[in-house]
Amino acid sequence: MTISDWPTTERPREKLLAQGPSALSNAELLALFIQTGTRGRSALDVARNALALTGGLRALFDLPPDRLAEIAGIGPARAALIKGAIEIATRYLEEDLKEREIFNSPEDTCLYLHARLRSRPHEVFACLFMDNRHRMIAYEEMFRGTINGTSVHPREIVKRALELNAAALIVAHNHPSGVAEPSETDRGMTRKLAASLALVDLRLLDHIVVGDGDVVSFSQRGLL
Repeated sequence: MTISDWPTTERPREKLLAQGPSALSNAELLALFIQTGTRGRSALDVARNALALTGGLRALFDLPPDRLAEIAGIGPARAALIKGAIEIATRYLEEDLKEREIFNSPEDTCLYLHARLRSRPHEVFACLFMDNRHRMIAYEEMFRGTINGTSVHPREIVKRALELNAAALIVAHNHPSGVAEPSETDRGMTRKLAASLALVDLRLLDHIVVGDGDVVSFSQRGLL
């Protein structure tokens, strides 16, 4: 039986329109992007199988497009739709952050940085450049490295901050190991960066380390 054979109230699209997106299960939401099934399997069957194979939405969404496309019933076109939807959600959050004083909302800031950096296979060092009201001017990934680390150059960060007329920064990097605990190297680099920024009256508000399931804030730890 295909989804079109189901009662209207049970079809994911019609159910969303009638009851809202929160009424749908993870599999039903995913089925909206899969759209059509395969021989003998509905889009919802394909969605359930994909979630079962990967262990849930987070693990599924973290897959690179080529591996996502390899799951039965998904393929390149649907993988692109799913990845595009994830990026839209991330940019939605980014626009929301740009419209308010993001340092007054550390939870949203951590959520945004976690979404941006958590699934990267290599270490990435990123900066949130902010104005004097702590509203985001830009998010930029300044340095990329290996699975074990990356080199950070404070001079380049200071130069870019001045180009953007920023007043403050939040920096972040991921740990591909999945463990968010800051290393001694992280701590030393943060002190050096904060000192370099202070020379030109720029404030380092926080350094956030992104792991697999959590983040660590230098500010909240009292490390700044």
